[in-house]
Amino acid sequence: MDRIQRQTDNQPESEIRWWQPVVFAALAGGMGWGIRGQYGHETGAMVPGLLVSLTLVFFMYPRASVINTARIVAWGAVAMGFGGSMTYGQTIGLTQNTSMIGNWAALGWGMLGLSIKGALWIGFAGAFLGMGFSGIRYRSRELLLLMIALVAAYFLGVFLLNSPFDPANQSLPAIYFSADWYWEPDAVNLQPRPECWGGLLFALIVLIVYTARGRKDSLAPRLASWGILGGVVGFPLGQCLQANHAWNLAYFKEGWWSQLDPFMNWWNMMETTFGAVMGGMLGLGLWLNRKRIRTMNEADGEFSPPMEWILLAVHLALLVAVEFMSVRAVDMIYDIGLVMGIIPIVAIAGGRWWPYLIVYPITLLPIAGKTVDQLVYQETAIAPLTGWFAYLIAPLLIATTAAIWIGRHAATFKSGLDFTRFSFLFCTWTYFLINFAFFRFPWPWADWTQRTPNGIIFLVCAIGLTTAALFYRRRETNSLAV
Repeated sequence: MDRIQRQTDNQPESEIRWWQPVVFAALAGGMGWGIRGQYGHETGAMVPGLLVSLTLVFFMYPRASVINTARIVAWGAVAMGFGGSMTYGQTIGLTQNTSMIGNWAALGWGMLGLSIKGALWIGFAGAFLGMGFSGIRYRSRELLLLMIALVAAYFLGVFLLNSPFDPANQSLPAIYFSADWYWEPDAVNLQPRPECWGGLLFALIVLIVYTARGRKDSLAPRLASWGILGGVVGFPLGQCLQANHAWNLAYFKEGWWSQLDPFMNWWNMMETTFGAVMGGMLGLGLWLNRKRIRTMNEADGEFSPPMEWILLAVHLALLVAVEFMSVRAVDMIYDIGLVMGIIPIVAIAGGRWWPYLIVYPITLLPIAGKTVDQLVYQETAIAPLTGWFAYLIAPLLIATTAAIWIGRHAATFKSGLDFTRFSFLFCTWTYFLINFAFFRFPWPWADWTQRTPNGIIFLVCAIGLTTAALFYRRRETNSLAV
């Protein structure tokens, strides 16, 4: 009976081949994380979280309802943002800065730091995706208490593992992966940065233990483990490309590389590789655990509409303040990924509208806003009125309209598949085009810049994802095109 239920709720096990969620999640993750490189921090990381989550739901959860589908995608997007609190630029510096070239110990230490930070970053996304796919109903009050516990664990971990931090007296944590006098004892202007990976480590442990022991969720800890593996492998592997270039500059001045290297943005190549690996790992992990996927019983929203809109107003006010203003009191608290995620995680579980709002306008808002800031005010590449309308007002109006329309008509959908297909296409091309504008439209037939190679890669990824969205059909509908 259980086997029959699994095939009814999802799809016959023989239909999905392992490479489908792996390859397409890798395309989504590669493009998404490469785009994240222009926008940074927690909200930037929500883009690959959104695209990878949409990919996995599309292939692995075809018969879920629209609201349950949206909840999974929204949780995956928000959770991917938690790791954005971590600093990693100086960790990368240990592997490639001029003063570090030839220092194998610094290279190994930097790669170890990237493995730890990558593991924590993707581990949270895997855990929350697993919670959504598991079919277990996580209530809003329960998640509020859980998020408070995660924040408490975060501060405890920072205190125990990321303290002391007193650069003025050269006092740094015992385990530290950023700029350190240990590696550069003669440095005069060294500016170490505070790390928080210890806090995220403690929080992730609490999350995994709670889902595994407290809720008997067999999928969340497993998918968290695959996310951890994706980060452990993906971040250092991506950085190997960039470090190899820094360590072997002479090689890239010879042969065909001498023609291509001036146009290569190795940092963005690192990000794209990291995203592709982590997306593929999450896809493989979910495919291997596909028998554990369950359909969640639908439930009425736990929040009244006024409560949802109040939470939305509070979150958007704090989000805009932390992303576009400099309000010290807000930055000290809401610039921590776990704290920023409290309202969304809880509201996604308890609200009727929040899942759709996360998938559409909320994730888009900071990306669109930063694009306007870059193109209108930093580069003055476009007139303010045109820039605001083209890159902020119009995209947000379309996204908000889509979220409200789907929320109102969700009951008319036979399953979440049509919602996922439309969202897949909308999000893929919205973020591709906004980032393409940020890149100043690096068409391959125009004069090449350092944005051109990544622009081509992202275009290939977008076309691949579009192909899946348009032509993939279930066998149950008698047309399987992929």
